[in-house]
Amino acid sequence: MSDPVPVPRILHELGGADGTAGVVWRLAEPGRQLDANHVALAPDQVVETHAEPDLDVLLVVVSGAGAVETDGRRLALAEGTVLWLPRGSRRRLLAGPAGLGWLTVHRRRPGLAIGTAPGR
Repeated sequence: MSDPVPVPRILHELGGADGTAGVVWRLAEPGRQLDANHVALAPDQVVETHAEPDLDVLLVVVSGAGAVETDGRRLALAEGTVLWLPRGSRRRLLAGPAGLGWLTVHRRRPGLAIGTAPGR
């Protein structure tokens, strides 16, 4: 028996997070090549400085407004803004008075594989 043919389908509706803070939705389809997350911050909430060492990330603001601080610069974020976060870049996200919601998309991390440790 062959594998079923993949069929496009709606997985999530973007927009306001209805007061939810944190991860609102996560792409969890089996066999996918991408990861995606809808994340929301409450008004004036902050995601402290961090970096993603391995993956480029595309961030699309879907609700609210805020800013990203990176390398001594502050970039304004508003609904519809598309921000590229190159791997290794350091960033701090700040929500404005109405909160901030965004969608991130990046290549899926490979799963862990069981094998022999190097040098054995």
